[in-house]
Amino acid sequence: MKSLQGIRVIPYICGGTKLNKQYIFFAYLIESYADYKGVEAYEIMKVLDEKNLTDFVYQMYDMYHAEAIENAFMDMDSLIATGKPAW
Repeated sequence: MKSLQGIRVIPYICGGTKLNKQYIFFAYLIESYADYKGVEAYEIMKVLDEKNLTDFVYQMYDMYHAEAIENAFMDMDSLIATGKPAW
């Protein structure tokens, strides 16, 4: 899995504008899931966008950030395969 060290710069990407915790976690989740699947993050985003799931995954912040990341991966696998969450 990629180091979290690179994640520290994310809050300051947009001209010094601090991004919210939900966005930072979403970026981390997508990067981590891509690493888990052995693909690039843009490929995960492309699939989520094509299936209209990006906003759903983004809105799952409260659930995903409180659980083991593997639970979010399992849910994303189910979402991509069936359009439904694993729960």
